[in-house]
Amino acid sequence: MAGSKLALGPSRVVPKNYQQFRALVFAVSEVNKDLLLLPNITLGFHIYSNSQTEVEICSNSLSLLSTRDRMVPGDFAECVGLVQLLLYFQWNWVGLLAPEDDSGERFVSSLMPMLKEKELLPYLRNVKFNNSAGEEVSFSESGLVSSRYDLLNWLFLPNQSFVTTKVGEIDLMASPGQDFTINSDEIIWVTKKVPFARCGVKRCHAGERKSVPEGKEVCCYQCDPCPEGTISNQTDAALCDPCPEDQYPNKDKDHCIAKKLHFLSYQDPLGYSLTSLTLFLSVTTALVLVVFLKHHDTPIVKANNRDLTYILLVSLLFCFLCSFLFIGQPGKLTCLFRQSAFAILFSLAVSSVLAKTVMVVLAFMATKPGNRMRKFLGKPLTNSIVLACPLIQAIICTIWLVTSPPFPNLDFHSLVGEAILECNEGSASMFYTVLIYMGFLASVSFMMAFLARKLPDSFNEAKFITFSMLVFCSVWISFLPTYLSTKGKSMVAVEIFSILASGSGLLACIFFPKCYIILLRPSLNCKENIMRHKNL
Repeated sequence: MAGSKLALGPSRVVPKNYQQFRALVFAVSEVNKDLLLLPNITLGFHIYSNSQTEVEICSNSLSLLSTRDRMVPGDFAECVGLVQLLLYFQWNWVGLLAPEDDSGERFVSSLMPMLKEKELLPYLRNVKFNNSAGEEVSFSESGLVSSRYDLLNWLFLPNQSFVTTKVGEIDLMASPGQDFTINSDEIIWVTKKVPFARCGVKRCHAGERKSVPEGKEVCCYQCDPCPEGTISNQTDAALCDPCPEDQYPNKDKDHCIAKKLHFLSYQDPLGYSLTSLTLFLSVTTALVLVVFLKHHDTPIVKANNRDLTYILLVSLLFCFLCSFLFIGQPGKLTCLFRQSAFAILFSLAVSSVLAKTVMVVLAFMATKPGNRMRKFLGKPLTNSIVLACPLIQAIICTIWLVTSPPFPNLDFHSLVGEAILECNEGSASMFYTVLIYMGFLASVSFMMAFLARKLPDSFNEAKFITFSMLVFCSVWISFLPTYLSTKGKSMVAVEIFSILASGSGLLACIFFPKCYIILLRPSLNCKENIMRHKNL
């Protein structure tokens, strides 16, 4: 049978690697010698260059399938196999090797589907020989295998010829550190700027990013931890990605986890402590009210306007209870009403104290001959003070709730790893207006009580009111800077503590001395003793 053609590439002959050609010649010779390997078949070959245009690739591909001097495919049965050996390019087509440009591959593969089933490589796998340098050369699945390779610098000239220069060597049998050598000074680059590669073999892990030191090339990067609030979940990341605002990076900064809700809960130690203190003060106030109601006919209860006493005790009770609006998870209703409820109730309590103080001053002035203050004494004046002062506060709160009401809000940025669930006060100016008005009432009450502290009064109540208002004002003066310097549940705890502390000051300074006499010294709870105090 006529020898089939074993061709290597299209059109023109270009010398490449002499040892590879010798290996091919030796392999074809060995196959032809073996009468059992390919019976009645003799292999031949032509060597072509493959560095041509697509037109020439297609033309030479047809020539591989044609008889001599005919540019049409001949009998495929005559074509036993096709091997094309190249130095630097490979096709992904079984039995065919070619450049990376797949246009030629598509053409050839469409013409030669049968060649995929008839290749020579299985016959070449066991071929081994020593070249002229004494090195062993063999074939494998990927082609020719050798223990040493030269690194060549190819310089292409304008006339389509080229010059090769050895610039290094890969020796698989050499000792570590000597298995790869290269002389970069011998390399001639196409561009004026020398290309750069990676300076080191270190890889940046997840949670790190590549950072180029100042004055270094991009390849010479270092690995830096991701900044706060960012992560990287892949190796060699150029940038770290920020977490969504409701999430934060884990310890390794390689993924984001959901933030915990932060608010003053009843289960929190701080919330539990404030709840217990609120209940204690509420119960104490209720017991004081019961004591005064039970002894409402005694001189000490009747001496300083029982109605104002009851109003003050009830308002203090509700002031303590309104602390529960600040504890627990904030909701729409609690955010809407908690500041307004606290402000109105405290305005009512302070106005009751103010009314008591005004009554003491007017009562003393009315005892002077010819003074007309006597006509102002009585319930109309006290009722006017007690109703008007809280009413003004209620109007301020109504304007606040209508124009810019408070609402629940999530603050994702103030605390690391936690989202603060808080009440946004809506209008900060309205919030401070409420506090300023309450401070104004407390200041007037303090000044009136201070002026009346030495006036003769039943058990010197004006002096006790002075102390109570001093405590009240001190608490709320220190409240503002402390409140503004805290965040989250600490801010809420500061306001609750201020409510409880100022209310406790009123309760302790005004009512505990009277409870002491009612419960422990009942002998002093008589008209004669009251009159004696008035005449001191």
